[in-house]
Amino acid sequence: GRGGFSLGGLGGTTEVPVGTGSGFLYDYEGHVVTNCHVVLAGGRMPSKVMVKLQGMAEACEAKVVGVEPEKDLAVLKMNCAQAMLPDPLDIGTSNDLQVGQSVVAIGNPFGLDNTVTTGVVSALGRDLNGFGGRIIKNCIQTDASINPGNSGGPLMDSSGRLIGVNTAILAGGNGGQAGNIGIGFAIPVDTVRRVVNELIRYGKVVRPTLGINVVDDRVARSIAQQMRKPLEGVLIAEVLSNSPAEGADLRPLQLRVDGTISLGDLITKVNGVVVKQVEDLLSAIEEQKKGDIVNLTIWRNCDPKRTEVIPVRLVSRDEVDTTTRQSTTSPHQRNSSSAFNRVRRRGSTLPWQ
Repeated sequence: GRGGFSLGGLGGTTEVPVGTGSGFLYDYEGHVVTNCHVVLAGGRMPSKVMVKLQGMAEACEAKVVGVEPEKDLAVLKMNCAQAMLPDPLDIGTSNDLQVGQSVVAIGNPFGLDNTVTTGVVSALGRDLNGFGGRIIKNCIQTDASINPGNSGGPLMDSSGRLIGVNTAILAGGNGGQAGNIGIGFAIPVDTVRRVVNELIRYGKVVRPTLGINVVDDRVARSIAQQMRKPLEGVLIAEVLSNSPAEGADLRPLQLRVDGTISLGDLITKVNGVVVKQVEDLLSAIEEQKKGDIVNLTIWRNCDPKRTEVIPVRLVSRDEVDTTTRQSTTSPHQRNSSSAFNRVRRRGSTLPWQ
């Protein structure tokens, strides 16, 4: 069906229809890319979906290879002879897009197959509240007509190269009825390529990590007010044992003998890009891959006069042994864990990154 749900943002609601939609052939192996919310059925991810490409008389069964709800992307694999498949789309880039350049959206709006609409890139760098609850950064805004059923379809440049995946529209009035009002959004192809390649290879997104827990933004602001000093960055709450962060000597919150908490390091930049909140750090690390080296600019113990740039080699989250948090016996780790737990009991949310 075309029931949908709404996501807040940009002064209205972004409508994301569930259950039907569009997609496109990604490679000659029969992989199809679409939105995660398109293949969602009854709140559960099906093992198989039906796909019909242009020129096919009947729909073909496809299995779900992997999904990434936080980027609202899914990869399917068609169970049909490769000789039956058309050529996949040429993959472009999104980091060099310009506002005003022409774009083409192709999809299945309201069940009308192979509908083509045109428009321009209206804006770049839009951040949307994503299907998985996390912000999808740097989305493309376009005035090309995007309607329910277009979700998961390609947004292309004038040369026919993929530059994004259509994912949402800004809903207008008409009693809340979904429909195009000239403001649609697409996930940029640079993000799509990174996520899709990992889904094809691993069946999931292999998230790189520093091996730290960080203080929630709300709690960090409260700490800054109490200290009467700005803390423009992300405060390290805990360093996991056997993690890249531990090897790089990143320092977390510490519990003093008198029960007060000593602040740890504050991350202010990643590869020279300013980090002001937790989401900035999460997004910066997610853009990397396992084995990459990132340069972290930190304030030692939140002291701006003790600024350091520290290289850290990322690993996958599976490689970090989180169980050592309870078994560690070193005073440094024990005090860090106690401080971490005290901050957590105060109601903060501490994302693992």
